[in-house]
Amino acid sequence: MRIMLIAAVMLPFFAIPVLAQTAASTTTEAFVLAKPTDVLSSNLIGLNISNSTKEDIGEIKDLVISEGTLSGYVVSVGGFLGIGTHYVVVSPKSVSVNYSEADKKWSAAMDATKDQLKAAPEFKYEGRWAK
Repeated sequence: MRIMLIAAVMLPFFAIPVLAQTAASTTTEAFVLAKPTDVLSSNLIGLNISNSTKEDIGEIKDLVISEGTLSGYVVSVGGFLGIGTHYVVVSPKSVSVNYSEADKKWSAAMDATKDQLKAAPEFKYEGRWAK
C-alpha cells in the first residue's frame, strides 16, 4: 500500500519534465530564422521584370503558394492604370530575382517578351482568388 501511495505522489514529478519537454519542442518548431539570403514577399510585390534587352515586360503583382512552397508569380502585363491589364502566372524558375548590395535595390529578369506574356494563359482574380 505504501509503495502505491509513494508511486502516486511521485508520478507527477516524473511527468512534468516530459510534458515540459514536449511543449518546448512544439514551441521551437513553430519559429524559424530568416536567412540573409531569403526574400520577403514585400520585396517582390510591385517589382518590375525586365528582359535581356532591358525592356520592362511586366510587374509582379502576387505570389502563388502551394502547400507552403512558392509555385508561381502573378505578373501583370500591359494595360494602363489597371485598364486592359492581362495577368499571367509564371514559374519562379523562369524569373531571376537579385539584390544589388551597391544600389540597395531588388531586380527581376525573365527571358521573355511582353508579347509572349500577353499570349500566355490569362489568370483572373475570381472565385477563391477574388479580391
